[in-house]
Amino acid sequence: MNTTAADTAADATRAAVQKFFDLRIAGDTEGLTALFADEVDWLLAENPVVPWIRPRTTAADCAVQADDMAEHTVPEDAKVSIDTILVDGHDAVLMGHLAGTVRATGKSFEGPFALRLTVENGRITRHHLYENSLSVAAACTP
Repeated sequence: MNTTAADTAADATRAAVQKFFDLRIAGDTEGLTALFADEVDWLLAENPVVPWIRPRTTAADCAVQADDMAEHTVPEDAKVSIDTILVDGHDAVLMGHLAGTVRATGKSFEGPFALRLTVENGRITRHHLYENSLSVAAACTP
């Protein structure tokens, strides 16, 4: 069986995506900082009523997004399920469902999401998250 450059890139992407989730679950901010590239193409629609959503570009800032979210939500209510992972070379798209509860309001949010990650040289260079921002904003509004 011949291994192509595309196969090698896809394998590296799959490994980085798995590492990303392992580090997120473990709450390993230092590991996430090392996994993100020095500069990241970060996209998460700005939402002024959601305290953990803001522009990010550096590895350290991207890595602490999970900490920022955990500070404002009830950790035991957080749920994420991944239904599909598609990998094509350096790109991965993950689709699933997320839910949680905002600590300050006690309100819940939920909905589908899609996450596009790009991995180059073993590091995440792109993180674009598309989610049910209306539900998240409603849960953050008193």
